[in-house]
Amino acid sequence: MQRVTPPLSGERFTVVYRFSGNREDAQAKAWEACIEQTVEFPYELLPAGDIPEQIIGRIESMDAVDENSYEAHISYAVEAAGYDLVQLLNIIFGNTSIKPGVRVEKFELPESMLSRFRGPRFGREGLRTLLNAPERPLLCTALKPMGLSVQDLAQQAYQFALGGIDIIKDDHGLADQVFSPFEERVKRCAEAVERANQQSGYHSFYMPSLGLRADQLLEKALFAKRHGAGGLLVPPGLVGFDSMRMLADNDELNLPVTMHPAFVGSYVTSATNGFSHYALFGQVARLAGADASIYPNWGGRFSFSKQECISIVAGSQDPMGHIKAIFPTPGGGMTFERMPELLEVYGKDVIFLMGGGLHRIKPTLVESSRTIREMVENI
Repeated sequence: MQRVTPPLSGERFTVVYRFSGNREDAQAKAWEACIEQTVEFPYELLPAGDIPEQIIGRIESMDAVDENSYEAHISYAVEAAGYDLVQLLNIIFGNTSIKPGVRVEKFELPESMLSRFRGPRFGREGLRTLLNAPERPLLCTALKPMGLSVQDLAQQAYQFALGGIDIIKDDHGLADQVFSPFEERVKRCAEAVERANQQSGYHSFYMPSLGLRADQLLEKALFAKRHGAGGLLVPPGLVGFDSMRMLADNDELNLPVTMHPAFVGSYVTSATNGFSHYALFGQVARLAGADASIYPNWGGRFSFSKQECISIVAGSQDPMGHIKAIFPTPGGGMTFERMPELLEVYGKDVIFLMGGGLHRIKPTLVESSRTIREMVENI
């Protein structure tokens, strides 16, 4: 067997994994990951040279987290990741994701890799500029419930925008159904939000959900742009993380992108498998072009803890070269009564996503929206 490759740079990137078990078990799992994530080939049969010396993963350190888990830094040759998101995710957690007791905590990429990614087009500052909101927390809501007519959804959108909600998005369950066809919904909801803006002077925008077939994504996104949509809601667990990156990078679209967590819950809900909240909702979301990352807030109807939510905030803003910081967007059972507590934890660099709870504050949606808008403007 002969190796024929161009020279490798010797530069490496690092993935921090948590392996369950005692030190011997963790060491064995780490070594398996070094092989499984790269050559997937018996080590003793590898040809001498670059493949065993550089291509396979290298355990750089291993430290005890507690008596039942160890954290290992494993480095990989930058060339192995192919300088694209698909192969990078494959190297970070491809076959190893099928094995129990392995969790990706975070990753560290050199500038030579980060420079290949555009990342969020707008990020925090860009979204603030679009919405004319230089300091305060931003507000988002969802059009729901599924089953309403397009006319009813557009009326909701109008009322939310008139009351000052910044981003009025489709609920992620709205797709291209008979009771709410995508193109009709986009036209009417975008028009309703613009009409409200003309009356209020606000800069709200409508964000349709792109939980659609792969062959429809770009076409439908461009349709939404032509008809007044101000952003795109993308569920990468359903359509693919690189599909989200493609939409974010598209200069003809030139729209902000919000990541929705549908279908990725199992990636983070285990303490011993999958991804950390920091890595998935922060680092991966940013590399894949999201300007905002939706996740379930603690204390709502989902299981995320306060500390896990705080870690998402860190992942959304910790330095990643030129990759912009993005907005953490907690939702999932948000209520008006909890806002003071949440403001204390999140501060101003947050988008609060309140769906059903916004229907409970005041008798009308306009009044409810104005109430929460006044709260965030006066902190």
